[in-house]
Amino acid sequence: MAVTNVNPTTTTLSMKLLIDRKAQRLLFAEANKDVVDFLFSLLVLPVGAAVKLLGKEAMVGSVGNLYGSVEGLDYAYIQPGAAKDALLRPAVLYSPSGSSASLLRLPAPPSGQPRSLYRCTSIFNSSCRTYITDAYAKACPTCGNQMTAAVQYLPPAGGQVAATAGFVQGVVTYTVMDNLTVMPMSAISSFTLLNAFEVTDLAALQEKTVQLGYNEGLEILRASLQSETVLTDVFLGRKKGPSGV
Repeated sequence: MAVTNVNPTTTTLSMKLLIDRKAQRLLFAEANKDVVDFLFSLLVLPVGAAVKLLGKEAMVGSVGNLYGSVEGLDYAYIQPGAAKDALLRPAVLYSPSGSSASLLRLPAPPSGQPRSLYRCTSIFNSSCRTYITDAYAKACPTCGNQMTAAVQYLPPAGGQVAATAGFVQGVVTYTVMDNLTVMPMSAISSFTLLNAFEVTDLAALQEKTVQLGYNEGLEILRASLQSETVLTDVFLGRKKGPSGV
């Protein structure tokens, strides 16, 4: 599966769709690690970020109304220290690294390294050393001196493994169903699926490679909130009828 970087802000992934031309239906897709990491990353996308990406008018239900209410709320009604952006543009706390992370052009997740930290400069009162702040020159709650002595934060070993390596292993290929069910692909599982779909004419099967970029990523996010036929809706440009075709 190719991964193409068109420019620093645009990423394109690809996957193969298996289509039954006789039955005129999409059976399943073949995808690599980057595509699956992107799909799984939708699970940790904050609701506010999803509304920001799709637009409040596109949301099913009442979430769009909540977003619009916060957006239109005058700052006179907001608590001091609270930020509207925390709800309108929430940080994504986890995102796989590499191409799948930048597909929706989301900001990088926090690195886990906090801002500079400080403690009290007093050497006479041991209680002062129990306090640490990220506000330079804050008054020590014990002695009142300014807290200006820099201290260093040591993150736990391996604390950033998940954020840098994505979610799934990259040594296998994955099957993605039309409803976004994901499973490792194997010859046995492929034959099992073909039997489940009652495919009898292998000559009628067609492989179609599709590109998955920013626009397709948005459409997958949108369809995943509304449909059980996501891949059909996004890549074949139509919805299945009552008969499943």
